[in-house]
Amino acid sequence: MVQLQSTSQSAVIYPDSDGQPMADNTKQFRWIVVIQQNLEWLFANNPNVFVAGDLLWYPVEGDNKTRVAPDVMVILGRPKGDRGSYKQWEEDNISPQVAFEILSPGNTKAEMNRKLLFYDRFGVEEYYVYDPDRNELSGWLRQEGFLDIIESMTDWVSPSLQIKFNLSTDELQIFRPDGQRFLSYVEIARRAEEERQRAEEERQRAEEAEARANRLAAKLREMGIDPDRV
Repeated sequence: MVQLQSTSQSAVIYPDSDGQPMADNTKQFRWIVVIQQNLEWLFANNPNVFVAGDLLWYPVEGDNKTRVAPDVMVILGRPKGDRGSYKQWEEDNISPQVAFEILSPGNTKAEMNRKLLFYDRFGVEEYYVYDPDRNELSGWLRQEGFLDIIESMTDWVSPSLQIKFNLSTDELQIFRPDGQRFLSYVEIARRAEEERQRAEEERQRAEEAEARANRLAAKLREMGIDPDRV
């Protein structure tokens, strides 16, 4: 009997895909990428923070039906690295502390209620749902053993991540602990190009100033004046 259980356990397959698309539209996809990549950047120097987007999470060994793929999840205390899925029993049994879901028109209320129950049951500490079409953000924080609704998300700061949410504009803004706003890849690339251009202009100004100084020094020498003594 024990041998049969062991064989059954080892035969369990945990698929790396649930067959569902990562996003239903460009807006949802953009927000998933912005949040995942900026969190990756935020914790880039911490080797024990794992950030994933659309990765299947299996919380129970031997059960390949109990699973969910958060749009973004953060696991504090687990090393970075590629994974086909997040099998919690292989990760010191550490569940994701923070989960994000980005709504699309295809999400149903029943589906989102099931996700909330899942995250509550399996130990998520913070859960955030953003609706980019309505610019609405909802959040839940684990208190006294269960995920409780956060009454006001205005300037809310995540206890685990120390990022701040702001809804005062026509779309969500998220700020790093140092006050920098989460940016898209296009915004990051544009800023990098602007910085490159400024550095190039500064280099050209410095070269022009040096050339003027050299011309002046040459004229002074022609006049018999040592420019180093002026």
